[in-house]
Amino acid sequence: MPPLMPTTHSARVTWLGFQPVPVERLVITSVPLEVMPLGFAGFEGEVHAGLTRPSCSRVLKQHPRDTEIRNTRQLSVVSAEEMAEVARDMGLERMDYAWVGASLVLEGIPDLTHLPPSSRLQGPDGVTLVVDMENLPCQEPAVTIEKARPGQGKGFKRAAEGKRGFTAWVEREGILRLGDVLRLHVPVQRAWAHSS
Repeated sequence: MPPLMPTTHSARVTWLGFQPVPVERLVITSVPLEVMPLGFAGFEGEVHAGLTRPSCSRVLKQHPRDTEIRNTRQLSVVSAEEMAEVARDMGLERMDYAWVGASLVLEGIPDLTHLPPSSRLQGPDGVTLVVDMENLPCQEPAVTIEKARPGQGKGFKRAAEGKRGFTAWVEREGILRLGDVLRLHVPVQRAWAHSS
């Protein structure tokens, strides 16, 4: 594993949310949380919590659907700044973070969606989240947005391209609180030269 280096970048927690059902089944806006205790399986009771999960369309090239795999998408993390851009591009006055299934909204790190995989975000009590990978825009949030703002949901996928945030998993247990500042640590590793 490459060494991880602390950076001068940090982000403030501006929103915490609980998603009890898949985002496309949300019928009302969820109530934001002020405190989110995180165990190794994520946030207990949340739809994406668990040490393992059934494989989905995102990993069909690696595993048949519904194969039990390690859960590296316990949390959905988005940027307040990027979501504001998505809302603007869609003609919305603001983005309701529940519409996109966000667990955690951060403010202060530029280009948050494209943090290097395996980066860490560490909170004041040591709680540590590992960046898995970019969370590509999908149809489910569009369905939820369409229910809340008829005629505007279909623009989500285009507007959210490169701005949907990333999925993450818990490396060290602890508690996230509204207003906490998380410090970014990134792997010291050159870009792979053979990607195609």
